[in-house]
Amino acid sequence: MTDLLPTARSGPALLIKGAPAEDSAHRAVPAVARGTRRRLGPGRSIPFGRLIGPVLLVALWWAASASGYLDPRILSGPGSVLSTAADLVSTGRLQDNVVISLQRAGLGLLFGVTAGVVLAVTAGLSRSGEYLLDGPLQIKRAIPSLAMLPLLILWLGIGEQMKVTVIALGVAVNMYINTYASLTSIDSRYVELAEGLDLGRAQFLRKVVVPGSLPGFFVGLRLGVTSSWLGLIVVEQINSTSGIGYMMFQAQQYAQSDVIIVGLVAYGIFGFASDAGVRAIERKVLSWRRTLAG
Repeated sequence: MTDLLPTARSGPALLIKGAPAEDSAHRAVPAVARGTRRRLGPGRSIPFGRLIGPVLLVALWWAASASGYLDPRILSGPGSVLSTAADLVSTGRLQDNVVISLQRAGLGLLFGVTAGVVLAVTAGLSRSGEYLLDGPLQIKRAIPSLAMLPLLILWLGIGEQMKVTVIALGVAVNMYINTYASLTSIDSRYVELAEGLDLGRAQFLRKVVVPGSLPGFFVGLRLGVTSSWLGLIVVEQINSTSGIGYMMFQAQQYAQSDVIIVGLVAYGIFGFASDAGVRAIERKVLSWRRTLAG
């Protein structure tokens, strides 16, 4: 999209009527001296800076546990959680449950992203598609996917199909809302320019629609990844026989807070890592943008 419009060159400085060119150039200099310019942005990014918050949180948890402020019967300390995690890994129980959870989340994310993007493109590029799809999807946005669990269980049972469907519904709505909003906010001047250049449908999609919708797509993808993990936590505690949620539910029956925390940490690590992965892809694909995020 950026290659459709020529880059405008900055024009000459405005001259004050009746004043020499040199005087007007001096007056155009900001009042703030060079080298003391005030910086209003967030500053430079630090490599792996997003890990600082989680590390500080773990350090606070460790300090509170070591000082006796935390009752181990209510919240196990980091040492106990690490020991439990090592035992679960040695027996293979953690790996087996993690693989099942990743499969469910991955399938739900795949189906949800595909459905959300297709619906957004259909509604964003066609008035008839907008009239048919946008209303029902806006209504669905107001209805949490988890509120549809009784109906989905009635239709699909309590097997894997129901679990993946719940995850996919939450992802699809996030993808649709953000991608559709990005599509419909494309400047109409780019559309008029594409028409003036007599671009074909395929060229229009490649040069205007795709670049214009990518920012919203990545916002929706990040929210969709988070939504997939949130949905997974719930569905894995509904008549499941495997998965991290099932492991946590079983531990809750025996008041094993350390096992529960291992499951929560696993969910947190996967959520943080997947979000970081989407951020990295977004920076690579949208490298032409200059934003505060860096």
